[in-house]
Amino acid sequence: MADDKDVLRDVWFGRIPTCFALYQDEVTEKEAEPFYLLLPRVSYLTLVTDKVKKHFLKAVKPEDVEEIWFEYEGTPLKWHYPIGVLFDLHASNTVLPWSITVHFKNFPERDLLHCLSNSVIEAHFMSCIKEADALKHKSQVINDMQKKDHKQLWMDKFDQFWAMNRKLMEYPTEEGGFRYIPFRIYQTMSDRPFIQKLFRPVSPEGHTHTLGGLLKEMYPAAITHDAGPKQGSVCYFPPASSLACMPGPRLCAAGRAVLRCQ
Repeated sequence: MADDKDVLRDVWFGRIPTCFALYQDEVTEKEAEPFYLLLPRVSYLTLVTDKVKKHFLKAVKPEDVEEIWFEYEGTPLKWHYPIGVLFDLHASNTVLPWSITVHFKNFPERDLLHCLSNSVIEAHFMSCIKEADALKHKSQVINDMQKKDHKQLWMDKFDQFWAMNRKLMEYPTEEGGFRYIPFRIYQTMSDRPFIQKLFRPVSPEGHTHTLGGLLKEMYPAAITHDAGPKQGSVCYFPPASSLACMPGPRLCAAGRAVLRCQ
């Protein structure tokens, strides 16, 4: 667990230099200067919306301000994906800073869900943690926590987060380990944005599964016949329990995106 904490700490403090620019057709008052931020990989765009909105409001007329949303090279960015996943999925080969376009009009109803407050993203975050614990521990760990413990998972203080998260990471060896490994494989395909299935850490024959085994079973298109990565495919394994879900034998590394084949 000590090694896990060191890796998680590095992931936690990872930042992506980002340049926000107002969509040119929405500038109605005066030229809007770009707005620069260092975005935490483990956070969500929703949590920086207020800062971005405040910066650009002076460049648009009040009557032109609707719901704010973001896009990158024509692709609307999903607010319920962690920032690190969004960057790795859409812009990992781009030159930094990451250029994100800001919109106040024409919300893409078919591509994005509405998120009108930070409480919505917090609820989504906790839902992911509960889902992961249900898969790993039959919800025993999360149900034993109090509401204040849940808040510690959501707060931006690493040591407070780790004190609670380490309980979710405990590997019950006396019970044969986790029931299932929480994982998602994110794709750029709009018809199936991610793959998520039940996957046990150990085979019926008692063999420990590896990351390669998971890929071969769940996403064979990512693996070529010579066991190397297939060009053009993009595979992501953001653990469904917030920052990381790591069994005893390491199947998933800490962080939001641990494998990219491109």
